[in-house]
Amino acid sequence: ISKGPANTKLTKSASVPPGPPVYLDLVYIPNHSNSKNVDVEFFKRVRSSYYVVSGNDAAAEEPSRAVLDSLLEGKAQWESNMQVTLIPTHDSEMMREWYQETHEKQQD
Repeated sequence: ISKGPANTKLTKSASVPPGPPVYLDLVYIPNHSNSKNVDVEFFKRVRSSYYVVSGNDAAAEEPSRAVLDSLLEGKAQWESNMQVTLIPTHDSEMMREWYQETHEKQQD
């Protein structure tokens, strides 16, 4: 029985292993900003001046408010006070509400 790459099962780890953060200029938040794939650990490790927030499916919760909240929580743990800009690909009521409700936290 061969145990080559074709027979290897990959499992998703429950947490991201520790490591140094990665600094980028522009990041596209994966999978239409769905909370099943992006969490606080993502934003602790992937630090960017600009994040593209895609998704235009309210039924699938895309973009996810939990992802946006994770961005705020993850960024609060950065050592620097680097400014971050979100670039939504679609206008949505959820994004507008999130901006208004978290305005003070965003300023911190």
